[in-house]
Amino acid sequence: MKKYSILLFASLVIFGCNKDDITKKETLQEIPGTSKPDETGNLHTRILNKTLNFPWEILWGPDNFIWFTEREGRVKRMNPETGQVIPVATITEVASTTNFNGLMGMVLHPQFNSNPFVYLVYNYFGAENSYLEKIVRYTYDGTTLHSPLTLVDGIIGKIGGAFIHNGSRLVIGQDMKLYATTGDANLRFDLPQNPNSLNGKVLRINLDGSIPNDNPYGNAVWTIGHRNAQGLVFGSGKLYSSEHGETTDDEINIITKGSNYGWPFVEGFCNTATEQTFCLTNNVTEPIFIWTPTVAPSGMEYYDNSHIPQWKRSLLVTFLKDRRLRQMKLDGTGTVIESVNEFFVNDFGRLRDVAISPDGKVYLCTDNGGNSDMIIEVMKGK
Repeated sequence: MKKYSILLFASLVIFGCNKDDITKKETLQEIPGTSKPDETGNLHTRILNKTLNFPWEILWGPDNFIWFTEREGRVKRMNPETGQVIPVATITEVASTTNFNGLMGMVLHPQFNSNPFVYLVYNYFGAENSYLEKIVRYTYDGTTLHSPLTLVDGIIGKIGGAFIHNGSRLVIGQDMKLYATTGDANLRFDLPQNPNSLNGKVLRINLDGSIPNDNPYGNAVWTIGHRNAQGLVFGSGKLYSSEHGETTDDEINIITKGSNYGWPFVEGFCNTATEQTFCLTNNVTEPIFIWTPTVAPSGMEYYDNSHIPQWKRSLLVTFLKDRRLRQMKLDGTGTVIESVNEFFVNDFGRLRDVAISPDGKVYLCTDNGGNSDMIIEVMKGK
């Protein structure tokens, strides 16, 4: 498997096993609210709404509305034609203390019309002021959410220290299992390598909260050794995650059953003597792409639509610290990133998540706060 790394210093240096496999990056400087063609296809943007506050998840619903969460505990729907926002629910139990926690990931049941279930993951204060995280299934009645059913509880949100590294993204696979990323809660040496802990993991459960018989550890844990993955998506027959490193080695990983991704003893590739020893002993799975210094990758989707043909077979990844969208073209096997293009560099601020409509339009949400966050439509021009 080829390995690639990006070093972002004063100028962008790209290197890997084969430098020729990474093409020159093309940057689209887009002016909000206007249209401008880029060099690889005529892309246009349209701001749907700019009065949101810390949206975390955006996804395309079966009702042809954009569903989204806001970190303080709100679930909403947006009309993609008019930008009108319709409140769905406010989860009063949510405890959002910083930019790193609160109401985060959401996914809808794949057969939503017959099973109107909405899955949410969020932080809350438990007994004796403990700070925890859980996955909860709600039922949608056409107007609001009700009948909460806790599927996973006891994920640590904080023990001393800061309220950070809480994840958390949700997806449902074709196997009809719910997958969730969890952060290490900044307890790096206690939790990520412990298969009995729910932190620093990718979890996998049945849609009713029960544990699948084929899970590798006999509990909800699917993979171990993660720091803080905030992107999770199926594509090209694989499950990909985007993960925050510390000061080096933000990662794109392919998630496979029972694998160890190394944190906190390995950052990025197994390329130091100490890391190589740990990797060999613990059968560590290396990422397929890294960034050093860190750029804070967040939401991620797999694009395979003809609406924007140059983006077919690509991961679309939003970035917080690096404030841009990256299109990461995959090879035919889905295991190698062949090229990377960058768009909307510093145009909209921090980008938290990305969603794709059935007709191939792309939607981005910002993470700037101040009731000025946006959902932005990206489409091919006529």
